[in-house]
Amino acid sequence: MTNIQEMNKDEIINASKKIFTQFTDSCLQIPDDLFFSGVGGKWSVAENADHLIKAVKATRTAYSLPKFVTRTLFGKPNRTSKTYEELVAKYKMKLDQGGKASGRYIPEKKMLKKFLLVRKWQKENERYLEVLELNWTDSQLDQYIAPHPLLGKVTLRELCYFTIYHTGHHLDTIRKSIPEPAN
Repeated sequence: MTNIQEMNKDEIINASKKIFTQFTDSCLQIPDDLFFSGVGGKWSVAENADHLIKAVKATRTAYSLPKFVTRTLFGKPNRTSKTYEELVAKYKMKLDQGGKASGRYIPEKKMLKKFLLVRKWQKENERYLEVLELNWTDSQLDQYIAPHPLLGKVTLRELCYFTIYHTGHHLDTIRKSIPEPAN
């Protein structure tokens, strides 16, 4: 995604649906033996999917809390929301500084069957998009913050941007890790 300054809620939802579908479609096209095998010490496609499920579930939680709880727990933003590009640049900087998944975001070693894992991914996306759609107005996305393990406190709009980018980042990772089929 390039040249995105600020997306409104509808654009966020549409961009989320698009990248979620691309990730799902890619997973479904990968043969089972490649889906569960990591290459060169990197996460397998299944582990990438499990990590994203955990990340989207945690993100959904931020949007599921009553607004007064979110405000009480995390406070108010003291700045305007970053643009998509600014948020991505900050995330990439954190990765360059050695940031990586930890704690509850580390994938499970024992995996579900491919179909079940992909279905779990789809269900978590549906839940996330539903709470975003039903519980938040466009302007509220800039008025509340939540913690992110690498980025610190981010506005809920920035958390949406992160979810879109993060999914695309892992999609690129799995696309690069799967060998091209021989012709």
